[in-house]
Amino acid sequence: MAEDSDLEKTEQPSQRKLDQAREKGQVARSRELSTFAVLLAGGGALWFMGASFTQHMVKMLHDGLTLDRDMAFNVYLLIPRLHDLSLDMLFTFAPFLLAVLLAAAFSPLLLNGWLFSMEALQPKFSKMNPVSGLARMFSRTAIVELVKAISKAALVGGIAAWVIWHNKEAVMALGTQAAVASIPQMGHLVGASFMMIVGAMLLIVMIDVPFQLWDNNKKLMMTKEEVRQESKETEGDPMVKGRIRSLQREAARKRMMAAVPTADVVVTNPTHYAVALKYGEKGMRAPVVVAKGSHLLAQRIREIAEANHVPILEAPPLARALHKHTELGESIPEALYTAVAEVLAYVYQLHRYEKQGGVRPQEPKRLPVPVELDPEAR
Repeated sequence: MAEDSDLEKTEQPSQRKLDQAREKGQVARSRELSTFAVLLAGGGALWFMGASFTQHMVKMLHDGLTLDRDMAFNVYLLIPRLHDLSLDMLFTFAPFLLAVLLAAAFSPLLLNGWLFSMEALQPKFSKMNPVSGLARMFSRTAIVELVKAISKAALVGGIAAWVIWHNKEAVMALGTQAAVASIPQMGHLVGASFMMIVGAMLLIVMIDVPFQLWDNNKKLMMTKEEVRQESKETEGDPMVKGRIRSLQREAARKRMMAAVPTADVVVTNPTHYAVALKYGEKGMRAPVVVAKGSHLLAQRIREIAEANHVPILEAPPLARALHKHTELGESIPEALYTAVAEVLAYVYQLHRYEKQGGVRPQEPKRLPVPVELDPEAR
């Protein structure tokens, strides 16, 4: 049962999968939105430029039907005249055509923004499979598109029939009116019909756009196994990451142990903690921690220090404070300057004793370690 649940697409698509689908051109598309934008642009152009269109159409009709005697008997003069009338018509309707063209070109940007993908243009031979074609014909998407087409035809056709029926007397009167009067009337009827159809298309768009977004999201849903696999690909296999961290810790530990022989002193708990300090290099404002550890690691630090004749001082409060409040490569806290200064002074006296002899210096016992820095003291 758990394996079956892992194969069900119950998880929302990740941002990575959404980006990959977008690169392939797999985004939500609404033909109804494009149709609505084109009709709205065309209807708006007719509404705002209807008077200008009417005047130009009346003028073109007048010019086209007005012929002088020479033109009537010379066919070669009609061709330039037809050319001029065609250009006039093109310039007259150019704003209308431009508005419709821009609406058709930029309406897809309303849903997905700018998207250019060559993957959608590549041929897919799988689409030539007749079995897959039959499956697509009776798929849920095909049924939804069929229902949309029938509903759209019924809605738009019904509104068009209502407009014609409501204006049947005006439509019938167009045939009896003079051209100068009928053309403006026809423009008004066409513009009103356009706006009614646009209103109907808005209702379809309000239903289609959310459905397309939901349907595209559903197609991109992921199974739990896909989510886990993607997590491995993006963040790395947890086992591999754990192995890498282990190797990194091991390398850091080796570097730390290699720095113990260069230390000036190792402060111990004596068995729980060990901290190796170094001081005296140029640019070093305060003693620096070059190695630290607890339990087995602390024991290893002591062994390396003994093998390399690095002084070891048992100072439990100072060792605990240094282990708690310092990191490798960092200077000691200012609050521990006085205590560490006494330790270094003892180390320097010990080196002088080993070289010159004399009285062996006594180990400092009561170092001034602030209570708030000692974890056990608190």
